[in-house]
Amino acid sequence: MIRKALPSDLDSVYKLVQSCAKAMIAIGIYQWNEHYPTKERFQKDVELQELYVLEEDNIVIGIIVLTDFMDEEYIPIPWLTNNENNLYIHRVAVHPDYWGKGYAQQLMDFAEGFAKNNEYQSVRLDTFSQNQRNQKFYEIRGYQRLGNIYFPKQSEHPFYCYELLT
Repeated sequence: MIRKALPSDLDSVYKLVQSCAKAMIAIGIYQWNEHYPTKERFQKDVELQELYVLEEDNIVIGIIVLTDFMDEEYIPIPWLTNNENNLYIHRVAVHPDYWGKGYAQQLMDFAEGFAKNNEYQSVRLDTFSQNQRNQKFYEIRGYQRLGNIYFPKQSEHPFYCYELLT
């Protein structure tokens, strides 16, 4: 079941993300660190009602943030659509114990359905340039890579921006 996150979910969400960061580092993907994402970031996501959790047997096993706010880092990207009425996806994560079981697909199906049901013209996101598995995941779903952005506190490597028309 996917639902909006509650303040009571914050500890579970943050533990999930810490597990993901450790698992990614173990396979050489230095995408998340002590600077990002923070517990405070998730608290703000909950307050804005933009954080969704995927639960199985009352355990949070996945998360996704859906927002219509465009971060300033995205401004120079040559998007396929105008910068209005777009859905942005951030902080997609599935607990490593559940990797490879289709839960990321469920989260993305939910997000893309949300975009269509709410008449967004596209879905936009970024993914770490060193995470080839994620790049393939989004490209198979039909997302088009459009440019690079940088988050210096996270990595010296770029993040690739993608867009899917809805």
